[in-house]
Amino acid sequence: MKYLMTGNEAVARGVYEAGVTYASAFPGTPSTEILENVVLYKKDITAEWAANEKVALENAIGASVAGARSLAAMKHVGVNVAADPLFTYTYTGVNGGLVLVSADDPGTHSSQNEQDNRYYAKFAKMACIEPSDSQEAKDFIKEAYEISEKFDLPVLFRMTTRTCHSKSLVEFGERDEVGVKEYIKEVNKFIAAPANAKTMHPKVEARTIELEKFSNETKLNRFEWNDKKIGIITSGVAYQYSKEVFGDDVSYLKLGFTYPLPMEKIKKFADEVETLYVVEELEPFIQEHLQIAGIKCIGKEVIPRVGELNPDIIAQAILGEERETVHISDDKKVKRPPTLCAGCPHRGLFFELAKRKDVMVTGDIGCYTLGYTEPLNTIDTVICMGASISMGHGAAKAFERKGIDKKVVTVIGDSTFFHTGINSLITTAFNKSNTVNIILDNRTTGMTGHQENPGTGYTLQGDISEAINIPDLVRAVGIKHVITVNPLELDEVNKALNVAFEFDGPSVIITRWPCALKKFTDLDKEEFDLTRKVYKVDPDECKGCKICIKTGCPALAFDVKSDKAVIDPLQCVGCDVCAQACPFDAIKKVGE
Repeated sequence: MKYLMTGNEAVARGVYEAGVTYASAFPGTPSTEILENVVLYKKDITAEWAANEKVALENAIGASVAGARSLAAMKHVGVNVAADPLFTYTYTGVNGGLVLVSADDPGTHSSQNEQDNRYYAKFAKMACIEPSDSQEAKDFIKEAYEISEKFDLPVLFRMTTRTCHSKSLVEFGERDEVGVKEYIKEVNKFIAAPANAKTMHPKVEARTIELEKFSNETKLNRFEWNDKKIGIITSGVAYQYSKEVFGDDVSYLKLGFTYPLPMEKIKKFADEVETLYVVEELEPFIQEHLQIAGIKCIGKEVIPRVGELNPDIIAQAILGEERETVHISDDKKVKRPPTLCAGCPHRGLFFELAKRKDVMVTGDIGCYTLGYTEPLNTIDTVICMGASISMGHGAAKAFERKGIDKKVVTVIGDSTFFHTGINSLITTAFNKSNTVNIILDNRTTGMTGHQENPGTGYTLQGDISEAINIPDLVRAVGIKHVITVNPLELDEVNKALNVAFEFDGPSVIITRWPCALKKFTDLDKEEFDLTRKVYKVDPDECKGCKICIKTGCPALAFDVKSDKAVIDPLQCVGCDVCAQACPFDAIKKVGE
């Protein structure tokens, strides 16, 4: 029996079949669905959301040291957060096998950069494995655990957006009940003090040499001999694109184990073909190794270094062929920029905050990043998760030093606050920063699809948990002025901003209302009035001023023929922000 699965689903199945008993992750597209599918096997695997990626990896490392096969999964930028424990665990080695899934995002579909995490494998001196489809995602991750335990190291399992989300057929296998290895106290192995680290490093270098020998022998790297006029070395989904373009007309060296690279195999392949191409996404990772070894090849000279590849790009780059496709004239394209959803609890906050002039607003990673877009135009910066509060602190101190009277406001979501915002707020309180810090608590991890977090009261496996009380937490780290508001009540928001702007010192405003798209929990229903209301524009009262349109709600539109605002009843959830914004009382509640 075969099943149609995404790469993320297949990874989860492979983790189950590999005998893994512990998995931890922080949700981040394109990796999120891995843990959401691992939890389907909760009879055999403990699956948990961690507060951030560093914690997720450290959780998995703890399980590995205890003797269990474990998994940590995250998007590519999450590996930056987890790099500290990662680099040291490659020194110490494992007990139970450990695999770190890095879901890279060529094309920046949902990310702030396009970093190529194969370089982490080289930098940390660990094995790197890359599947090209869902069947390989399942099979290769099982192989990754064998490699982890055989060579005593964590393994980087590099996925990309396309392999994570594309579907292909997968044949299942049985679970390998490997059990949990005995835990033996080994201070010379697992305590990375300087004295021990000095003896670990030579072992790491010797292990890397053994890994390269293995890379030349493993079935994960294979020849596909056809016509030898053209040879293509490729890995991951770029292999699938190349096969779609060239079929069986060229020869391939298909790499699934991409660090250390199988240089003997590569040299043999290069000697057999007339013209050698390296087809890989983003950085010239493979190409650089060939060039250092003196192997003549063509890669990034023709293959783009920026963005996601596809068969059309490869055909144009290597063959000079323009493939037939559907072209739409620009005048027929309708721009549909992303926007906060109808009823989004962040809209009221941004609508009121946008009225404040001579203010710097540092933002963060989440749905609320869209506060920078038209017509709200509120947020000034977004760099990485948790940066808003710490950047705001630094900016406020810089303005203070220069004698510039400019208020700094920071904006961060609840999940992101738990991720890395707490440390930033501690620094802000400790150093007496005069900033207004706004925590947008929409009762879920919104941007990645409504995962639980430490503030929701539930775990990934559906168990009831102790929900962190954000007001109590921020007071505990030293914030004196703390207020919680309903962000859909504009007067309430405005009053809170007025008080916080006048307060001398760090303050926190917490906006608390559930995401409009969330499946409401029993806790949500107990706390909030979530009755859906119906609103309509009274055309006799509407003056066509467009102030309601400035809320940016997608349920609102402006009819140029009648010169009136209109509400789409199918999109409107009755949050009533537009009704409060209307100066002529032209938007009225007409039902529930």
